[in-house]
Amino acid sequence: MTTVLTPASPLTAADRCDRCGAQAYLRVVLISGGELLFCAHHGRKFEPELKKIAAEIQDETGRLSATSAVASEEER
Repeated sequence: MTTVLTPASPLTAADRCDRCGAQAYLRVVLISGGELLFCAHHGRKFEPELKKIAAEIQDETGRLSATSAVASEEER
């Protein structure tokens, strides 16, 4: 997924995937206006189609790896 750094506010736990309702980690601003929010799974699944219609993509899926790394360290 192409990451665009924008002044948009960070996604929070209150932001939910438009497809399944899980926590959103991607914000897709559409060329036609409006935005869509996706969890990491659905962001990957729809990536080819999203790239065709997106003006910009805010990708915060890297936070998932950081969270996993912290959890692994705490388990040790």
